[in-house]
Amino acid sequence: MGVVSSVAGRLAAGAAGGAAGTLAMDLVWYARYRRGGGTQGFADWETAAGTTSYDDAPAPGQVARKLSVAVLGREPSPSSARAMTNVMHWATGVQWGVAGGLAAPLVRRVGPIPGGVGLASVAFGTAYVVLPLLGVYKPIWEYDRKVILQDATAHLVYGITGAIVISAVAPR
Repeated sequence: MGVVSSVAGRLAAGAAGGAAGTLAMDLVWYARYRRGGGTQGFADWETAAGTTSYDDAPAPGQVARKLSVAVLGREPSPSSARAMTNVMHWATGVQWGVAGGLAAPLVRRVGPIPGGVGLASVAFGTAYVVLPLLGVYKPIWEYDRKVILQDATAHLVYGITGAIVISAVAPR
C-alpha cells in the first residue's frame, strides 16, 4: 500500500473511530440522563430536540454560534441552533477520531486501551482549555469533582471506543 493510501486509510479509520466513540460517549450521557429522571427518547435527546435558539443550545451549539459570528460576521438564525448543535457535536467527535487515526501505528503498538486513554485525555483536556477561552465553559477548577469525573469517564469511553475501531480498521 502506498503512503497516500495508507494515510487516507488511517484518516478514514479515524473518522469511523471518532463517530463510534461519539456514539458510545453519547450513550453513556444518555444513560445518566435517564437515570436522573430524563424522559426524552434517545433520538430526540441525541439531536437536541427542543433547542429553538442559541440561548438554550448546549456547548456545541454555543461554539457553532461563535464560529458563525467570527467567520460570517453576523449572528446565525435562531432556527439553526438545533442543526448547528448537531453538526458541531459530531464534527468535533469525528475530527478527534481523525487525529487518532493519524496515530494508528502508535495506537496499535501500545494497544487500544492506552491509545484510547491518550485520545480521551487530549480531547477532554482541550475542551477544558478552549471552551473556557470561548466563554462556553467555566475554568475547570470552578467545577466540582463529580462533574469533572463524569465528563472524564464519558471521554474515556469515547477514546477507548475510538481507539478500538481505529486499531481494527486502519491499514497496517
